[in-house]
Amino acid sequence: MKFTLFFSLTLSAAFCLTSCTQTPVEKKQESEVSDQAAKIARGKYLVTISGCNDCHSPKRMGPKGPEIIPELMLSGYPGTQPVPAFDSKMLSSGFAMFTPDLTAAAGPWGVSFAGNLTPDETGIGNWTLEQFKVALTQGKYKGLENNRTLLPPMPWVNHIDMTHEDLEAMFSYLKSIPAVKNVVPAPLPPAI
Repeated sequence: MKFTLFFSLTLSAAFCLTSCTQTPVEKKQESEVSDQAAKIARGKYLVTISGCNDCHSPKRMGPKGPEIIPELMLSGYPGTQPVPAFDSKMLSSGFAMFTPDLTAAAGPWGVSFAGNLTPDETGIGNWTLEQFKVALTQGKYKGLENNRTLLPPMPWVNHIDMTHEDLEAMFSYLKSIPAVKNVVPAPLPPAI
């Protein structure tokens, strides 16, 4: 009984020393850090289940098929690679084709290259949350309302009804990942 009472009092004192000595500002900062961590975790979940890595992350072949190259995650089509050649006969008959790492696609729209979603200035490093929202919900290049529409296979129409909270979480996650310097080539018009 004495041990239980002593243990209980010790725990109470330890709790009071850590929580009772925190200032309201420290408690608020701790809460904000916790909220931000939860938002980033939610964003990672949403980016993952939305399939963003499918096109925006360069891949290499592994024992089970294409695997994301971790140091290039979400950096888009590698700008240092030459533009791939696509079978024009297949394209003219209505097919769409992808590069082996799935970061470029060709079809009736021409050739499109997956953008860099990392927080580097060559990616979304200079974007605002509003630009991110416009890109995902209105399909506008670089999130600017007067820009061209995002090209296939970007499924921006699937994101039209995303909540502000989910968009903010995804943006927070993308801003938290390692920045990768990678200038993605401009899209190519359809072959004539």
